[in-house]
This record gives sequence, C-alpha cells and structure tokens, in this order.
Amino acid sequence: MSRVDNRRKGFAGEERAADYLRGLGYTILEQNWCSRLGELDIIALDREALVFVEVKSRLDSVYGLPQQAVNGYKQRQIIKAALGYIKSKGIMDKDIRFDVVSINGEDIELIENAFQSDGRYRY
Repeated sequence: MSRVDNRRKGFAGEERAADYLRGLGYTILEQNWCSRLGELDIIALDREALVFVEVKSRLDSVYGLPQQAVNGYKQRQIIKAALGYIKSKGIMDKDIRFDVVSINGEDIELIENAFQSDGRYRY
C-alpha cells in the first residue's frame, strides 16, 4: 500500500472516529492539528474536559489490536504535541485527558483516559 493510500485510510478512520465521538456527545474542536511538536488526530471537549484523541485503525487484528500501537514513544509524542496546543491556545483552566479510538475492521471502541502524562513535561 502506498503512502498516499495509507494517508487516505488514516483520514477515513479519523473521520469515522470523529463521527463516533460526536454521537457520544463530544464537541470536536480540531482534526489533524499539526505543529513543529507533532500532530494530534482529534481535539475535543467532553463535558468540561479537553480531550486529545489518538485514532488507530486496522483492517483486522493479525498484527495486534490497534490500540497496542499507542506505545510509550507514541504517548510521549502526543503529550508534547498536546502541550504545544495548550500553549498556543493559552489554555490554563481545563482538565485534560488522553483517549484512544480503536477501529478494528468494523468494530470501534473508545478507550477513555488511555494514558496520562507523568508530569515531566513543561511548557
């Protein structure tokens, strides 16, 4: 599969995840937000919490579940990008959360509070 095909598949998964989250009552603020610090798939509000959502999709589980790809390295990348977003928007008074939407074939699952920052990161 080419890089363009992978990107197209990724965008389709992110759009499906955004629709799913809207159905759960999330308000989508941004999709595919990019900065020099990294990329965030979806940024949303869930009640009063600012939620950074990583979307992982696979056609099947031959190589493991999609959420297993959100390893420690990926988590650190997401946290750094999230801090960049928070700083760029001047956000100081929101609870934040890191969720993962796992799409495995036709199945979709939200993993709320999938990981947390250990507090080492400063902006």
